[in-house]
Amino acid sequence: MSENRRVLVVDDEPNIRDLIDVALRFHGFATVTAGTGEEALRAAGEERPDLVLLDVMLPDLDGFEVCRRLRAGGDQVPVIFLTARDTPSDTVTGLTLGGDDYVTKPFSIEALIARVRAVLRRATPPPTSSSETGVLRVADLELDEAHWRVRRGGVDVDLSPTEFRLLAYLMRNAGMVLSRTQLLAGVWGWDHGNPQVVETYISYLRRKLDPLGTPLIHTQRGVGYALRP
Repeated sequence: MSENRRVLVVDDEPNIRDLIDVALRFHGFATVTAGTGEEALRAAGEERPDLVLLDVMLPDLDGFEVCRRLRAGGDQVPVIFLTARDTPSDTVTGLTLGGDDYVTKPFSIEALIARVRAVLRRATPPPTSSSETGVLRVADLELDEAHWRVRRGGVDVDLSPTEFRLLAYLMRNAGMVLSRTQLLAGVWGWDHGNPQVVETYISYLRRKLDPLGTPLIHTQRGVGYALRP
């Protein structure tokens, strides 16, 4: 998993940045480092990392703004936020901007490496198999897991990696009402988390899918969501 994977480490505290850098290299990752938001954006464009470890509190642009600019520019590189403030509002802000996970300071290096590997696994498309098409279909909605492609009514739908994983999970469980807790575990790999993250990403999917046909994602009030014709 770590071979040839490049991680951009962004933190304005040199001791933390160097500690993470050394640990990642020890575990077989290639690394690039940055100490400011502007440096992070420049490094992301030049180095094309496979993942960004992004401190929220930076001296110029904060981590949220860095992530927002990456996403606005079409860069879907996985982002793990590093934050000293484990508050629900910060968590939701980071994840709804397009972050993939967050780690609260102080953290153990072992736990951080595990989160890096987990996010990289989730962000890696499954290998194409000649015996398994990997195509999910519900009504006029089609999701090709092997090629990370979504079409509705013959129209391509551009989804972020997190939106894609959420839609795939809903389609694999089409017709079932899934709770927010189930979705957090199945899509984000969390045993607990803020349900507002799920609600936000459901709204993102609806915004992209509903203009192309009859709504497919239904809310079961007080329970969760189901995808069905």
